Amino acid sequence: MVRVGINEKVHESTKLAAVFDALISAGFPAEEILRGIDVTPERVHSPKTRISLKHLTTAYQNALQLSTDQHLPYRIGTTIHISTYGMYGYALLSCPDFRKAMEFAAKYHALAAPLATIEFREDREGAIWRIEPASHAVYDRRLYRFIAELQIGVHISLMRDIMGPAFVPKEISLTYPQADDFGLTAELVGCVVRFAQPANQILFESKWLDQTASLANKTTYTTVLALCDDLLEDLRLRIGAAGRIRAILLRDIANPLTFAATAKLLGVNARSLRRQLQQQGISFRGLLDELRTQLALKYLRSTDLANEDIALALGFSDAANFRRAFHRWTNKSPSEVRAE
Repeated sequence: MVRVGINEKVHESTKLAAVFDALISAGFPAEEILRGIDVTPERVHSPKTRISLKHLTTAYQNALQLSTDQHLPYRIGTTIHISTYGMYGYALLSCPDFRKAMEFAAKYHALAAPLATIEFREDREGAIWRIEPASHAVYDRRLYRFIAELQIGVHISLMRDIMGPAFVPKEISLTYPQADDFGLTAELVGCVVRFAQPANQILFESKWLDQTASLANKTTYTTVLALCDDLLEDLRLRIGAAGRIRAILLRDIANPLTFAATAKLLGVNARSLRRQLQQQGISFRGLLDELRTQLALKYLRSTDLANEDIALALGFSDAANFRRAFHRWTNKSPSEVRAE
């Protein structure tokens, strides 16, 4: 499982944009909505903008302070549709069946800027989504409720996108008591809402999973699944110790620092840094090779640079060494990639 630190700027701004749009439409000023967040109003909707989970929790807290809408988190969640999730959403649509879609959603949830963990299961009662807001929200009960209800809204919105607009849960359970400031109601979600329950859950009848997936395409699903695997791997390389090292190496990939020099620059004991990388399943050499591979592919596919120039840009002494390394990384030669 990919675990992203709360301060790491690796997520797209989809959910931040949803909060921003909801509050802007309610008449609140942009500077108040984005207070404490290192994003300008002009960058909120940019696909290049990256935010941290801390930015997202700050946006939620700002929303709680600004709005008196008793259904705000759920309403925001239902504005998030499958089309906002890029390859993650496209894979969900093309899943060969709905059970596979549920499995995929749980496995690749890290690609959706999650502030909650999700689990899916089926039992005698039916199909069940379990939602648990992240640990740093547990001590702020209003934030905990906001995240839980927004995520429920997202789940219902996505399942209606996948299974059809008629989808409705059978029951929603929440771990906290009913509150006066905001909360879910049966009229709002179309089913029974139970409070002070053991877990936050969306229960729906399994028959919804037995329908034919009208947009299913096994070939497309296989292709997009591979792309999502790449996105998940890229996310893994951008977080934790790997992410910090990656940022340093990218400053001058032609003259990469040694592992010892990198540890010193980070102010970390080399043994401790190596252990952190091992916990992420990555080695320093593997990380350097991964970065060089990505850059080499970019140069070969989008520029006319000669192999000698690419070799120098990546820190190789000559083109022959670059070609050997590139073949080791990709099982292809540079000329084969150019031909593609």
